[in-house]
Amino acid sequence: MSAEPGAGAFGDVTVSLDDRLVAEVEMHRPPANYFDAALLAAVVEAVAWADGRGGRAVVLCSEGRHFCAGLDFGSTDRLESDVLATLYGTARQLVDGPLPLVAAVQGAAVGGGLGLALAADFRVAAPGSRFTANFARLGFHQGFGISLTLPAVVGQQAALDLLTTGRRIDGAEALAIGLVDRLDEDPRAAAHRLAGEIAGSAPQAVRAIRSTLRADLVARFGAMVDHERDEQLRLMDTADFREGIAASLARRDPRFTGG
Repeated sequence: MSAEPGAGAFGDVTVSLDDRLVAEVEMHRPPANYFDAALLAAVVEAVAWADGRGGRAVVLCSEGRHFCAGLDFGSTDRLESDVLATLYGTARQLVDGPLPLVAAVQGAAVGGGLGLALAADFRVAAPGSRFTANFARLGFHQGFGISLTLPAVVGQQAALDLLTTGRRIDGAEALAIGLVDRLDEDPRAAAHRLAGEIAGSAPQAVRAIRSTLRADLVARFGAMVDHERDEQLRLMDTADFREGIAASLARRDPRFTGG
């Protein structure tokens, strides 16, 4: 396929392709870069745009202080089943996308934002980056396929720790447990270097290797997000979920009762 460097825009997402055939896909919803199905669909479109122009690797990044804070629970009282189904269907398209993704994580990757980072093949972060699987602190169940992707990179025990405590870890600990692959004060520049290394390899070989290693993840992802969605919908009817969201918005510790 012939290369066609250039740039494009899809809603709140821009994409550019450089002469190394590395695409930069950037989300523009600063400062927290909350996502919804439309933003994720735009990311999928941007990756497809890069693939159609001969791109070989993608740097997934975002404008502003934080990589992504996931869903904005402060903007809605309840997420309906069809909304979550659309969201996670789009997440599956991202996981099953054609090009290797390197996520450049500045600031925080929280909740679903952590899930978005985990959907990438690699993660590059700064020492001061923060990662939080805070679902249990919201009285909630993890989504975005984190039940698969997190244990795959950090192991079952570390994943259980992060998910049940909801504790925050920095870039150094994330590197130590395998959550991130490289650490750099400038994660976007470092992500571009890693993506450039990948782009320098034989593209058909990279696709074949990636397809082999991600086959189980892709095959299981749909069923897992269906299960996660069911658990999320069930827990949204609990008093603990309402308390978790209220505490988060008020920036206080939650007082869970088990109800």
